[in-house]
Amino acid sequence: MKRLPFIFLYILVFFSGHFSAQTGVSVSPPRLYFESGLGNSNTQKVTVTNVSTKNSLDLAVSLGDWEYNGRGENIMSAANTLPNSCAGWVSVKKEDNYFTLAPGQRKDIDVTITVPSVLPDKNPAHTAVLYVSQMNPVDDVDSKGTSIKVSIRSGIKLFHKLPSAKNKKLEIQNLAYAKAGKTLDLSFDNQGDVWADGKITTDLVNTQTGKKTSLDAIIFYTMPGNRREVSIPLPAGLEKGKYTASVMIDYGDRDNLELGELNFVYE
Repeated sequence: MKRLPFIFLYILVFFSGHFSAQTGVSVSPPRLYFESGLGNSNTQKVTVTNVSTKNSLDLAVSLGDWEYNGRGENIMSAANTLPNSCAGWVSVKKEDNYFTLAPGQRKDIDVTITVPSVLPDKNPAHTAVLYVSQMNPVDDVDSKGTSIKVSIRSGIKLFHKLPSAKNKKLEIQNLAYAKAGKTLDLSFDNQGDVWADGKITTDLVNTQTGKKTSLDAIIFYTMPGNRREVSIPLPAGLEKGKYTASVMIDYGDRDNLELGELNFVYE
């Protein structure tokens, strides 16, 4: 009988979900938002669920740092290494650092952020990530029938801001038509003192025919000081002609809108 190769597979689920019916851990919510002043604490709950049908999971809690790159992708770092890290402010109960969940069992974890009496920096907003890692890899089979060992790690983004951090401000820096890639290239800065997220909507009007084309919205996330670079693909089959593109960044109420327009020729 032919013996199948044995592979160890480690999966990072960022920020919540499960791998398969045989093994998996779900962590919710995927993000926690804290607000508290100097010297004060704030506690919120995270629910960890073993979605496996047959495997008990040994789980451990740890901390790290994260940041966005210019495309809005998550870049992970060791705890307390980024300038806006609050990983050192985060704590969980001793009994929640390491625990076991039977199949289908869930557990609530209290996550507490305690702000120092004196901030080590001038950042009004800080971040960290709380990891829930599976410590006992379990047997599984991939789509090709190969035997594998699977271990899951889920992460929850932690956001903290001071009560004084209220200014949301995004500003478009550039909007251009990239002929080679058939995209509209947008760049904008988060010039506020708190995180801002929302959606980018784009309308195209053919100035020769008057036909309007609305593109799918693009979801974005930013932190203070971030510059975001977004490529907005033009739809396949767009008619050639002269166009006006109207790009709107919606990141709050009616007072929080950033608009940009561009005239270009699509050939």
